[in-house]
Amino acid sequence: MRIEHVALWTGDLARLERFYCCYFGAKAGPRYVNAAKGFESCFLSFTDGARLEIMTTVSLSLSARHSATQTLGLAHFAVAVGSAQQVDELARRMRDEGITILDGPRRTGDGYYEAVTLDPDGNRVEICSTGDKN
Repeated sequence: MRIEHVALWTGDLARLERFYCCYFGAKAGPRYVNAAKGFESCFLSFTDGARLEIMTTVSLSLSARHSATQTLGLAHFAVAVGSAQQVDELARRMRDEGITILDGPRRTGDGYYEAVTLDPDGNRVEICSTGDKN
C-alpha cells in the first residue's frame, strides 16, 4: 500500500495551482468538473511521483450546496491498495467489522475506482486501486 494522493480544498484553484507549480515544480494535469457534486479539481504531480489534488466548489444547486459543507483545508487522502477487487475486498471487510463506508466502491467520473471511509478521528480516506488514471 502507498498513499496515492492528498487533497486540499481551496477558494482559488488557479492561485494554488500556480503556487505549487512555481515553487515546488509540480506539473498540473487537466481540470475535472463534477457539476452534480459541485466541485472542480486538478491533480498536481511532483517529480517523485507524489500527487496533490486541489479542489474548489463551483456553482451549486440548492440541494448540492447543503451537502457540500467543507470548502477549505484537508479534504481527504487516498490510499492505493492494488486492484479494484482489493478495493472491494477491503470495503467489504471494513463493513463486516462495523466500519462505515461513506461512498462506493464505485468508478468516479474522473476514472478512479474507490471507496470512501472515515478514520477514527473523522478524516476522510479514499481507498483506491493502483491502476487508476493520473
